Amino acid sequence: MPSLGAPELIIIALVVILLFGWKRLPDAARSLGRSARVFKAEVNEMKAEDQARKDASNPQDGNALRDDKSPRTDNQS
Repeated sequence: MPSLGAPELIIIALVVILLFGWKRLPDAARSLGRSARVFKAEVNEMKAEDQARKDASNPQDGNALRDDKSPRTDNQS
């Protein structure tokens, strides 16, 4: 696949300007940015859910380290 040079980028920019119009171009770019932000947030949320599901399906063996700062709740000293 050949790389895009300056002439190709200029042609693409002209086609975009012709399609959307000069005045609507900032609104279209703003809308595209918002959509990308929402998409990124959804992808991150899905990654977090997958990680939580993976952590829940692989429980630890019960020999978890206890934080010495927290009080013991098993009534043993």
